[in-house]
Amino acid sequence: MQNKTALIGAAFLMATSAIGPGFLTQTASFTSTLLASFGFVILISIILDIGAQLNIWRVIGVAKKRGQDIANMVFPGLGYLIAFLVALGGFIFNMGNIAGSALGLKLMFGLDLINAAIISCIIAIGIFIFKRAGELMDKFIVFAGFVMILITAYVAFSSNPPYLLALKESFIPSKIDVVAIVTLVGGTVGGYIVFSGAHRLIDANLVGVENLKHINKAAVSGILVTAVMRVLLFLAVLGVASSGFIIDNENPAGSVFKEALGDLGLKFFGVVLFLAAISSVIGAAYTSVSFIRSFHSLLDKYNRFVVMFFIAFSTAVFCILGQSPTQLLILAGTINGFILPITLLVMIIAAHKTSIVGDYKHPKLMSVFGLLIVALMSVMAVLTMLKLF
Repeated sequence: MQNKTALIGAAFLMATSAIGPGFLTQTASFTSTLLASFGFVILISIILDIGAQLNIWRVIGVAKKRGQDIANMVFPGLGYLIAFLVALGGFIFNMGNIAGSALGLKLMFGLDLINAAIISCIIAIGIFIFKRAGELMDKFIVFAGFVMILITAYVAFSSNPPYLLALKESFIPSKIDVVAIVTLVGGTVGGYIVFSGAHRLIDANLVGVENLKHINKAAVSGILVTAVMRVLLFLAVLGVASSGFIIDNENPAGSVFKEALGDLGLKFFGVVLFLAAISSVIGAAYTSVSFIRSFHSLLDKYNRFVVMFFIAFSTAVFCILGQSPTQLLILAGTINGFILPITLLVMIIAAHKTSIVGDYKHPKLMSVFGLLIVALMSVMAVLTMLKLF
């Protein structure tokens, strides 16, 4: 029973880490631009996400080591660089997640944004106060995921989207946006997100070749949970946009919820935004710290306290900087765009080193597919960097 909870928790930890404030805004914005054709973007990104995640989770599971330790075995010192980039990206994103959870509480209860940020911080830290924080985190993350999906499903149904058109364009799109595909892949399995569930499985000791079946299932399930939320939000926005409503670019997802359900819709959006953000706060902090805990025995011994400090410090910096760390979030997104191809390439190399995975034979087709994702994401990361600078 405990193993089952950990497996479900790992899948939902990855999924809810991906479903943050940026996920909601991103999905609503792309849908308002591409309309039904965004269904095709979602479909392709799901395939790429599964390819990347299966490669990484299988290698971590078989090697029984965290991502940074595997990277150091492939190329000495690389693990420290990746750990720094992941922790930096996770820290910056956590400020955005804290901002999102604070805004959610403000929409629900009319709280001041700074006070709402502090309350969000206390809630997130509360999970890690207990010695059995891992189990509590699993249960909270699963609960948050289900509530978000149920509320968004209700909004999607209420908006009365053109289901047949959405289905048709998911396979035969009238327009294709490559940047949108890469953005979705980076937002789903980029940076720390792809490692969140895999590192949770290590902490739960669900590793080794004998557990590959469970690892595969958890990896795919995490992507599918994210996909369900993405599809429901896509349908909700499509339904509202198809009726002629002009979506507010400042708050695209929130405006959709309000248009579909009136003032109650804004309250519902507050709930979804808060749960999406607070679960991402937990996921970002847990995973970012997991990338440095193996570098010193004290970091490993006092892991829970380091996670709590990570959350508290990111909240304090957000409160000091103000209410909109936009440029920092753009920088973090760029860092994540570079992290995925690097980490995925490292894992594919590791998959073929007996000193790391022993007698395990990594499927060649999976390696080839992973290398294609590395090439695609590398090109798009460079183009993104050139565009920004």
